[in-house]
Amino acid sequence: MAEKQVEVVGVTSRFFCAFFLLFSMGLLAQSKDSLSQFKKKVLENIEIDMLMSYYEQEGTHAAVTGGIGNEYLTDYTPTIVVRMPMGENGILTADVGLSAYTSASSSNGNPFNKSGASANGEYEDDDDDDDEEDDDDDEYPRGNGGDPKGSPWVASTGASAKDVLTTLNVNYQHASEDRNTYWSVALGGSTEYDYESFSTAFSLAKLWNEKNTEFSVKGQLFFDRWKPIIPTEMHEYEAFQETFLYNEDSYFSGVPIINNQGTIVASYLPNQFESYTYTHRNSYSISMSLSQILHPKLQGALFVDLVKQEGFLSNPLQRVYFQDRPDYYIGNQQTLGAYTSPSNTDLFHLADDVERLPSSRIKIPFGARLNYYLNEYVVFRSYARMYQDDWGIQSKTFQVELPVRVGLSWKITPVYRFYDQTAADYFQPYNQHLSANPFYTSDYDLSGFHSHQWGIGINYRTVFSTPQIFSFGLNSFQLRAQKYNRSDGLSAFIVSTGLQFVLDN
Repeated sequence: MAEKQVEVVGVTSRFFCAFFLLFSMGLLAQSKDSLSQFKKKVLENIEIDMLMSYYEQEGTHAAVTGGIGNEYLTDYTPTIVVRMPMGENGILTADVGLSAYTSASSSNGNPFNKSGASANGEYEDDDDDDDEEDDDDDEYPRGNGGDPKGSPWVASTGASAKDVLTTLNVNYQHASEDRNTYWSVALGGSTEYDYESFSTAFSLAKLWNEKNTEFSVKGQLFFDRWKPIIPTEMHEYEAFQETFLYNEDSYFSGVPIINNQGTIVASYLPNQFESYTYTHRNSYSISMSLSQILHPKLQGALFVDLVKQEGFLSNPLQRVYFQDRPDYYIGNQQTLGAYTSPSNTDLFHLADDVERLPSSRIKIPFGARLNYYLNEYVVFRSYARMYQDDWGIQSKTFQVELPVRVGLSWKITPVYRFYDQTAADYFQPYNQHLSANPFYTSDYDLSGFHSHQWGIGINYRTVFSTPQIFSFGLNSFQLRAQKYNRSDGLSAFIVSTGLQFVLDN
């Protein structure tokens, strides 16, 4: 685990070094450009946004444990965004962010760390003498024996219980002399314990009709790679095949396994599982939008996207259970009748397989925006979107905002969002799949549900860019809190803040 933390810190350090190098280049460019102020720049001064968000959720349909279980998750996301003028017509934007999360659901990739594996003293996942060991050893203990227990309702202590996602994105935007044409290019990347991503993008926007009409097109490419982390029982089967229940080096050596009658058996064999040979995921998207001022008080926009994904689109950590296969468990046989209840703290259902999904997916969202200026204090903003893909999901989204200005500096914005979707063709709840099907998932993000999200935002914009930190004056402050409820029982709370500073020449 310590080696993984050092690796994340190392990657983070390199990202921050690149970020501050870009920042220094922007300062130098601004110093040179200060000699020619005869023309208004696209961006006059360096701007810095300091952003922070906190997300917390609870639910009862964890995908890692096959569609039931604890979904409690927290996520802290600090981000810094710097926009720097590059000459009179260019803007260089760099943002670096961290996302530090803890997840009860993901921790149960190995559910036996909480009790049994690490609790009985026979296995510890924080040894310092593991230089010669496999990187996965803290996630998959060996030779535990004894009487381990686990539960989809109890968070484990495995390596996947928490992680840090690090992101870095750089964008350059250039405007034409008449400010009617804008183009931009972008590069980005992110890394976490089991996933890496690299992206590039290009966009072009054209304004005409005295800037009352705007058409834009944007293309994006994502090149991602999984480092597959699979459930403990699949990992041991992959390593030892048919001998994994009694091989002395296997985690399951000496571990009692029971069937759904509570009888100890030795017949559990997840032989539908196959090792992964290809772990890349590529995504390609093109977005087009048309915006038009329809009236001095009314603006509308239409947009459409086309997204193509290919490669490894499944999550290898998410278990699946078949209704036409026998059930096998580890733990307290007295809990069999209450397995799907949160009162179960000592019984775990061994998986039949992991999530399997097609190697391609096409997504087509399209929608519209309509904003109406009621008066100098109130603006009505609306957003609607329809979506469909070739996995069988169709959805619709509707959102309204009502920004209300209070005085010169304050604005309060109530927000409401409604979302509804149908289930993917490959979704079934816990223990409802058939083993003959080629594709299957119990991830409730792919189920049919509807959700409501409402919240309020507060924005404060200063008049004189005060107070100041060094040579940067505070330009604005934002605070937004939102509550999210989903029809399958998932609920979440999100709060985010933002501070914008502008260099005071």
